[in-house]
Amino acid sequence: MTLTHLDDNNRPKMVDVSNKNETHRIAVATGQISMSIDAYNTIVDNTSKKGPVIQTAVIAAIMGVKKTSELIPMCHPLLLSGINCDVEELPELPGFKLKVTAKLNGQTGVEMEALTGVSVGLLTIYDMVKAIDKSMVISNVQLETKSGGKSGDFKRN
Repeated sequence: MTLTHLDDNNRPKMVDVSNKNETHRIAVATGQISMSIDAYNTIVDNTSKKGPVIQTAVIAAIMGVKKTSELIPMCHPLLLSGINCDVEELPELPGFKLKVTAKLNGQTGVEMEALTGVSVGLLTIYDMVKAIDKSMVISNVQLETKSGGKSGDFKRN
């Protein structure tokens, strides 16, 4: 298999997608953050001194999706048609699970955008309650599904 981000002289390049067909593409990524019960309760009770943690994390996740091409060198700037971030409370951890869905009609996929959105959203949660718990763990950032494009559909088992 040839790496598509290298030219014939092994120099980095951004893949040329100009000959690819435009298709409807969707990617869903998830990740989680575990924390102390004190940090969890602060978030759930909405008593953080920095403001509403979950709402801020959702906005950050959306911004992360939109800024992916500025953060990941070989990602194309994309005309996104939709971004959604869902947050699930996981009291048994305790912690939270973020799910980001990114959509577009285009010539390249949105997997990196969904993954970046999850990462930025989780990092925002960490930032907002790190004064309570610096030992929080961000984990399991992963692509769940993707559809559209030449490589076809993907669904995590």
